[in-house]
Parts: sequence; structure tokens; C-alpha cells
Amino acid sequence: MFFKNKGWQQQGKNPDYRFSLANERTFLAWIRTALAFLAGSIALDQLASGFASPLIRSLLAIFLSIGGAVLSLVALRRWEENEKAMRNDGPLPYTRLLPAITLLVVLTAMCFIAFIIIGGWE
Repeated sequence: MFFKNKGWQQQGKNPDYRFSLANERTFLAWIRTALAFLAGSIALDQLASGFASPLIRSLLAIFLSIGGAVLSLVALRRWEENEKAMRNDGPLPYTRLLPAITLLVVLTAMCFIAFIIIGGWE
């Protein structure tokens, strides 16, 4: 699925390698963020047994895991769309995911703050 040669790779002209590598670095930054969400999820589930109830802890861990999985899929799509735009001298596409990521981080932080303030540590 991801590794077969795609038709858009033959379209247009090859982009300047500097821009193509910058696009790849951006993709890798998104992947690092997704991995951080997953690492936080695992740490919360496995290492924070005294934090909140098992149900709350599991829900937060699942929330972070889903966020990391979705983010990694969107990162690949974003990389492809940027490559297509560069090959065809088109404008780079806008993503609405940035506000969603911000919301995910803010909601997670607010949950942690609330549990710390109300004595979520057992």
C-alpha cells in the first residue's frame, strides 16, 4: 500500500532536493510528535499506577494512542500532498490538523492538571 510506486511520483518535475528534504524533515517531526504521544500513553498506562483510577488512566492512555496513530497517518498524507504540489508547481496545501493537535495537547494537559489539583495521585 505505502511502498508501491505511485503515479504522482512520475508527474511534473522533480522538486529541488532541498525542498524535498525539508518536506521529509517536516514529516519526521510529525512522526516524532506521534511517537511522543504513544510514549506518553505507554508511560501513563504502565508507570503511573498511582495516578487516578485505572479506568481514567486507561481512557487517557487510549486517547493519547489514538492521537498518535491518527497523527502518523495524517503526516504521511501531508508529505504526499506537499510532494505533489512541489512537483506540479502548485501551492502547498493548508492543514487543519494543527488546531486539532493543539486541542489534543491542551485537553490532555487540562486533564492532568485537574487530577493533580484534586488529588488524582493515590
